[in-house]
Amino acid sequence: MTAPVERGSAGSAPARPAPADAPADVPAGLLADASDGTGKAGKAGKAGEAAAGRLGAGVWTALVVVYVVWGSTYLAIRIAVETMPSFLSAAARFLTAGLLLAGFVAVRHGRAGLRVDLPQLGSAALVGLLLLTGGNGLVVLGETSVPSGLAALLVAAVPLWMVLLTAAGGERPKRAELAGVLLGLVGLAVLSAPAIGGSIAPAGVVAIICATLTWASGSFASKRIRMPGNVFASSAYQMLAGGLGNLLIGLARGEEHGLRPGDVSTRSWLALAFLVVFGSLVAFTAYAWLLRSAPLTLVATYAYVNPVVAVLLGWLVLAEPLTGPTLLGGAVVVAGVCLVVSVSRGSGRPSAGKTLRKAAGKAAGTSVRKAVRESSRG
Repeated sequence: MTAPVERGSAGSAPARPAPADAPADVPAGLLADASDGTGKAGKAGKAGEAAAGRLGAGVWTALVVVYVVWGSTYLAIRIAVETMPSFLSAAARFLTAGLLLAGFVAVRHGRAGLRVDLPQLGSAALVGLLLLTGGNGLVVLGETSVPSGLAALLVAAVPLWMVLLTAAGGERPKRAELAGVLLGLVGLAVLSAPAIGGSIAPAGVVAIICATLTWASGSFASKRIRMPGNVFASSAYQMLAGGLGNLLIGLARGEEHGLRPGDVSTRSWLALAFLVVFGSLVAFTAYAWLLRSAPLTLVATYAYVNPVVAVLLGWLVLAEPLTGPTLLGGAVVVAGVCLVVSVSRGSGRPSAGKTLRKAAGKAAGTSVRKAVRESSRG
């Protein structure tokens, strides 16, 4: 499951130390160069914005990684659960990835990189449980009976739920966004038709739809609670919390009974390894880098590319049938998501370079004001 398209919110709870697309581990020298202390952008900030406007090979390479790798995770999940229990396989994925990512942060930044206060840790744990236990865990459970392509198309509805959540939070959506939501809901109804007809297990479809709601809720919450400033450390804590949540649910379901590593097929082990290394580490790193190096509206296009990749891979590798309801419903859902994203693009959402510049200016301005107060006290 991938990160959803998120819209900004005017009113929120305590602000994060830094926005998601401007991590707190930006070098101090860059912050100093990006502002003159008054909040106005300096040479480095302007250069960053100009770089975001000139999309080079690195941006397109990272986009391809996010498109293909995140789109292929649905296929990998489907292969993993062929011989692995659902929640325990998700637990193994996120606990392993979380430990590896935490180790990376510790090596790069030392213990200070992982240091968070108790409220930040609690926030990261809550978001991790919503995203990776309630969200991804239910997707894994659903894919035990739902084809990977259909699962990806159902998950594509996450941006639609985000519109409704932001509306409930007080931000009035545009008419085109509401139209996109209604269009997407029609697509979900068409996609669910096989479950209603009995050709696909209804429980699997319901589990994945619940997963999209949980994932959207976690994403919505992450924008309004105080999260760790270091985006990599925050993700590590989320993975560890989500992995523990999946582990506890797997044990409560009794998935460990009769489980023998020797009974797990080689292709399931390879699929799990792919999910850990590429799905949770490589693609995440590419996505985090894109948030700082490319316009957010361009990065958001993954939301309607991933399902197409998933459907094609499921058809090519697992010979999943491309039925009429799947093709029609998928096209309608993707069209609804495209409409929502296009409205976001037309509303002038800032690029990552502008967001970084703004955060840098605020940080530098705060430092100057603090220094002035301290000198006056002296």
